[in-house]
Amino acid sequence: MIKTGNPVISIYTEMTPNPETMKFVANKLLYPGKSIDFPDETTAAPSPLAKELFSFPFIKSVFIASNFVTLTKTSETDEWQDVIPTVKQFLKEYLENGGPVVNEDEVAKVKQEASNTVTADDDDVVKRIKELLDNYVRPAVEMDGGAIQFKSYDAGIVNLMLQGSCSGCPSSMITLKAGIEGMMKRMIPEVKEVVAEAE
Repeated sequence: MIKTGNPVISIYTEMTPNPETMKFVANKLLYPGKSIDFPDETTAAPSPLAKELFSFPFIKSVFIASNFVTLTKTSETDEWQDVIPTVKQFLKEYLENGGPVVNEDEVAKVKQEASNTVTADDDDVVKRIKELLDNYVRPAVEMDGGAIQFKSYDAGIVNLMLQGSCSGCPSSMITLKAGIEGMMKRMIPEVKEVVAEAE
């Protein structure tokens, strides 16, 4: 019987609309159906992978979703081209060696205040907002290496949280106002305005 080692991992990069962030896509699921944002090193405890990535001096924030990691570089780092080969090699080796990506027990300890998961206490409008975010918005923003999470709804105003490449992206406000707000007002008449806060 031929013994095969760990699967060969390939990593490729995709530009995002945010020049400070780069999306590193793997041919393996890292965090299926979920996403988690680490805006700085102090928040990285639930992810051994994020902790390792923060050891690179040029990494400012880490966002992990289904099959990709979006990294935001520090403003002192000149060009992505200078550091991409190093990050790709690190990710390839880390994943081929079966390194853990996210520790769910640790995630549970860190209270996640923003989520698109519908809960029993959500009223009808909130349910519709979360479903719309999950079905229409998530697939589009994930392609750009980011995520938009529901934070709150009050008196016609939806408050969202921008994560990954969406956080601090010059074009994210256009997406938010022209795209998401427009769609929500059409599909959910109760919504009057959509506002965002970066993490």
